[in-house]
Amino acid sequence: MTTNRGHASHPWHDLEIGEQAPDLLHAVIEIPRGSKVKYELDKVSGLLYVDRVLYSSVVYPHNYGFIPQTYCADNDPLDILVLMQEPVVPFSFLRARPIGVMQMVDQGEQDDKIIAVHADDPEFKDYTDIKELPTHRLAEIRRFFEDYKKNENKIVVVDEFLGREDALRIIRESQDLYKDLFVPKRSR
Repeated sequence: MTTNRGHASHPWHDLEIGEQAPDLLHAVIEIPRGSKVKYELDKVSGLLYVDRVLYSSVVYPHNYGFIPQTYCADNDPLDILVLMQEPVVPFSFLRARPIGVMQMVDQGEQDDKIIAVHADDPEFKDYTDIKELPTHRLAEIRRFFEDYKKNENKIVVVDEFLGREDALRIIRESQDLYKDLFVPKRSR
């Protein structure tokens, strides 16, 4: 983690993605598994903002957050859903191993979700590709994202789940976009 003296640390910009990224990376958890509260990173302050309580009768099926030092077409860091046994406190960061990606369109914008496992959870750490997960777990994840904005009259379309190699490619692309926008060329 980068140390900044004289000002507050920002989890998106100051936490490194991890030396072994994209194979093993840091994920910052905004929303714990089982929560109906939609927390969001306030990109200016670096604080956690309570965006809303979900309108539908659903809860997040796994810990949800973002990958630091990434940037996507929706003007946010890349989203990540981390499968593990327990919910974690918002703004915790952990080591995650990407195993796939869920392609999704939210209000007409591409909004991919990296699916990962907590690298230090004995129940999940041995999964290496999304196709190894039980089909019911994928169905639960799909159903959550299809339903969580329905009562707000917002349209979310979940496309297909893709494997590990596609996830790694998307992470690399989001890292490159982040560098292009936030890292001065002379610092690279």
